[in-house]
Amino acid sequence: MIVRSSALGADGATAPSDRINLAVIGAGNMGKRHMPRLLFDRGVQVMAVCDPDASRLQETREIVESNYAQLLPKGSYSGCAAVADFREVLQRKDIDAVMVITPDHWHVPIAIAAAKAGKDIYCEKPVSMTVRQGRKLVEAVRANNRVFQTGSQYRSKTVIRKALTFIRGGGLGKVKCAFAHWPKISVPTVGSSYIPLNPKLPEEPLLKGLDWDRWVGPAPMRPYNSLYHRNPTPSSVFWAWCADFGLGVVTYEHAHFADNIQWALGMEESGPVEIIHPSTGQFPTLTCRYANGTLLHQVEDMQDVKRIYHAVPDTARMDGYLGGVFVGERGWVSVQFSRKMEGGPESIFDEMKIKNRETTASADKHHQNWFDCIRSRQKPSAHEEIGHRAASLGQIITASFKLGRSLKWDPAAEIFPGDDEVNRLLECPVPRKEWAM
Repeated sequence: MIVRSSALGADGATAPSDRINLAVIGAGNMGKRHMPRLLFDRGVQVMAVCDPDASRLQETREIVESNYAQLLPKGSYSGCAAVADFREVLQRKDIDAVMVITPDHWHVPIAIAAAKAGKDIYCEKPVSMTVRQGRKLVEAVRANNRVFQTGSQYRSKTVIRKALTFIRGGGLGKVKCAFAHWPKISVPTVGSSYIPLNPKLPEEPLLKGLDWDRWVGPAPMRPYNSLYHRNPTPSSVFWAWCADFGLGVVTYEHAHFADNIQWALGMEESGPVEIIHPSTGQFPTLTCRYANGTLLHQVEDMQDVKRIYHAVPDTARMDGYLGGVFVGERGWVSVQFSRKMEGGPESIFDEMKIKNRETTASADKHHQNWFDCIRSRQKPSAHEEIGHRAASLGQIITASFKLGRSLKWDPAAEIFPGDDEVNRLLECPVPRKEWAM
């Protein structure tokens, strides 16, 4: 990971007094993926990295320091701290903001502690494990006047945002339905599932240098198994399918779909009023209904948009991910990242004024939006309420899958009216005593 020579102040870069000093909490695969963007930026400086895995921690510090060293006359730099306990990071007065790039179960405890410590926060999605936990996060961010950004960066890509803005502004007329990807995943030792489970894995020798108790943190303790911590492939994170650590499909991609779709529908600070389970026979897949009548269908495969629902032409390409498909009175648009944007009629793209539909060529302004808002104290594009609502949509869908029935939802009160059984699933997880924040 190599950055340009201006990142530490060369060539008229931001003065040190104006830089945003960052700490990155979480040095796994996702944490490292943020590094090129951070180390390139002349307006920020990575002051510390934090992780309970000593080998990951050292590797990430070396990435930071080797890049910064190339920008200094003597070719050496040793100013990035490497710590195992995030609380040490939060105590530092010289750190302005933190990026929380941990497994899901640590998002809210660390983010709330950071807000109370006066740090601005970038938190990977989904921001919380439960609806109540997410609401507590929103309250903490607001009570401490912090600037919070959720890691839903696809909505900040220029082409995608232009299309979503077009839909939000009525470009498709009334949106009749939208589609999001909710696949069934194979879970080791358990089988395939739409929702996270709690598989029991055999205990393995503890990885040298890993503080397992700190990694598990507030979640229920379980014996170490490498699957929890070491991803078999860069895109596979087994901990996400363990209900104590992650939210399954919501962790993988649905929080992105939820953010993009609800923003385009003008529902980013609200939610549906009903979850319709496929067992009713009303729709072939689980479906959310919003107060204005718009339907959001969850599909096993994006090809089901045309194969099952016949909502788009048979010739439409539905591969790609994370963006969503919208069908309105005036036409349809597939806003899928990694593919050329599709839709019809062709004239709607003229109305959007989009010349290049390649979503991968689109500029990503998500980090910059957060940095700009830290300086201006304005709300970022995917602020705490939006992050909470994107996560909570997946959480209430998960509840419907778990109970195997339809549910009524009050998005203002954030409860299932008169349904005590499912309302219990909204509560905050009870942390282990030694890790209660």
